[in-house]
Amino acid sequence: MEWTPYIEVAGVLAIAAAMGAVGLKLRQPLIISFLFAGIVVGPAFLGLVRSGHETELLANIGISILLFVVGLRLDVKMIRTVGPVAIATGLGQVAFTSLVGLAIALWMGMELVTAVFVAVALTFSSTIIIVKLLSDKKEIDSLHGRIAVGFLIVQDIAAILALIGLTAFGGGQSERSLLAEAMWVLLRGFLMLATIILLMRYVMHRVLNFLSCSQEMLVLFAIMWAVALSATADMLGFSKEVGAFLAGISLASTPQRDAIGSRLVVLRDFLLLFFFIHLGAKIDLSTIGAEFGRATIFSAFVLIGNPLIVMTIMGVMGYRRRTGFMAGLTVAQISEFSLILAALGLSLGHIDASTMSLITLVGLVTIFASTYMILYSGPLYARLSGVLRLFERRNPYREAQADAPPPRTGQNLIIVMGLGNYGSALANRLMHHGWTLLAVDFDPNSLERGRQLGMTVMYGDVGDPEILTQLPLGEAMWVVCTVRDRELNAGLFGFLQESGFGGRVALTAENAAYAEEYRKMGAHLVLEPFNDAADQAAETITGAIQSLPGLRDWPARLEEVSLQPGTVFAGKKLLELNVRRELGITILAISRAGKVHFNPRPDFRLYPGDRIVLLCTPEQSAKAVKFFQARELGAPQEQAKAFDVDEITVQPDSEWCGRMLEQLNFPNTFGVTVIGIRRGKEQITSPRASDVLEPQDSIIIVGDPQGVARMKASP
Repeated sequence: MEWTPYIEVAGVLAIAAAMGAVGLKLRQPLIISFLFAGIVVGPAFLGLVRSGHETELLANIGISILLFVVGLRLDVKMIRTVGPVAIATGLGQVAFTSLVGLAIALWMGMELVTAVFVAVALTFSSTIIIVKLLSDKKEIDSLHGRIAVGFLIVQDIAAILALIGLTAFGGGQSERSLLAEAMWVLLRGFLMLATIILLMRYVMHRVLNFLSCSQEMLVLFAIMWAVALSATADMLGFSKEVGAFLAGISLASTPQRDAIGSRLVVLRDFLLLFFFIHLGAKIDLSTIGAEFGRATIFSAFVLIGNPLIVMTIMGVMGYRRRTGFMAGLTVAQISEFSLILAALGLSLGHIDASTMSLITLVGLVTIFASTYMILYSGPLYARLSGVLRLFERRNPYREAQADAPPPRTGQNLIIVMGLGNYGSALANRLMHHGWTLLAVDFDPNSLERGRQLGMTVMYGDVGDPEILTQLPLGEAMWVVCTVRDRELNAGLFGFLQESGFGGRVALTAENAAYAEEYRKMGAHLVLEPFNDAADQAAETITGAIQSLPGLRDWPARLEEVSLQPGTVFAGKKLLELNVRRELGITILAISRAGKVHFNPRPDFRLYPGDRIVLLCTPEQSAKAVKFFQARELGAPQEQAKAFDVDEITVQPDSEWCGRMLEQLNFPNTFGVTVIGIRRGKEQITSPRASDVLEPQDSIIIVGDPQGVARMKASP
């Protein structure tokens, strides 16, 4: 049988799928599974990847799309915000790692040229792996995610200059030729940037507006643009990552960016599979055993030293220790560029095979270890938080600027954790109901959106215990978490319980199983966005207006309006509204709980949630909608504090002993209702009127605060 590239790719996909399934079963990261798959299909085991050209091509396209999607999320304003810290941490970490790495290599007895190659190889981190991990964790838009992407791009640019320098260093070129080559690279970079800026300003908006009528053409153009700029950067002597990243930034300010990004995610993940397989296939395990000792030292230096220098720089620049820690973990590995650099050094005769094996083993160890460090960064930070205070200034002013002072109202306060699409919509509606909002999120864009809606916002992560301790929990009546992550919800609820939070807690569940788990934990309210949206959609689809035919050639139209909670029309009859006389409109139908009532009778009563179909002229429409949307909401604190729940023990000498609940008539006497009786180990959850109270019974009552207080004070 002839071995064709098609058979090679088919075999690689089959093994990757099998290794991925095993990884899922063992709850391991897919990146690790795919790296193992690459090692298995590589020369160390099966040798399925023979030429490697096909997987390398697909891998390069996947890299381009990955960095392109990241660039789509960044606008010019955000780049200006994180630019200084990205440059400082990127160059600072490069300088620290290369100098200390060089000292360690020379201490081990390496020759100067070899030591330089090893030191530079330890310097650069994998942009592709880090961006993929941050995207999977949905942290690419967080502050530490944006900073990390920024300094990784700075490292990629520095890597190109290092490649030029090492080539000249090992080849014995003059200092003038090295300087000239560096200047030529900078000139090419300037020309490329200038061209992209001109295209952004005068061309891209027009092209995308023209193509947006066809989603297929829009996606095709985006892929073309990402790969083309990636290839252009490669030809000009830059990395493909830089070109693809700039391609994304060039479209970040266009209205079509979200549509493009959402359609490229699946293709990105599929093609990145080949990157990890290609990376694993290049690792030859047969040559790395002898370098285990030295590789251990270098790996420990990369895993510990690189994050420390990033945390130090970010701490000095005024960032919180958590932000520095999360960003620092992203440099705790060496990149695929290190292997490319080592291969170049081997081909030029600057290093030998043992040094190549050393760099390969360090790459393998650090990539594996840092993947787990990033995926479990939350628990890791929780354990190290106290020690990491060394890396935070007394006043972390850069992040403090993003925080507004929490509202000190003493009433009506709801803390909303998470300002995504669902969280923003929920918070906006709560504000319209008269509540005071404190919104917390780690995405600067989401915080800015909250500010524009008039909310008080605070930068922070739901998973950060230090942020939670800064919240005004003593004044909040609700804490609402709109993040659907199970671990974050459980951690938040546990923290609120430990801190003695006396308000109510609402958690957001991704599915029914998590919803049930949150209810068992004790959450007062569980939000299920997908189910709620489905219920509303089903109600809309089966509503009255969908059952009525459209009106043709008639100077009137059908308009539907919903009665909101707090409507002034709750409980009123249609006869009382008299909308025909007041507004000149006709009520054709009313939809309630999936049932449509056509031509409702005058004595039909209205309730919140009813959807009313009106027949009116276009001129009457706006006035009619405004009329039915009138609400009369009570103050938020009155809604939340309408009832109290308490427990009272029946004393042996009490006049309640031996009497039935019906005889005691608590509802009329105190305005409270007995909802349960605790009698020893027995619990009566729905007591009957004929139940007799006994000494030492504990009765659970609910009622207005004044009535509960009077009953507790009675004999």
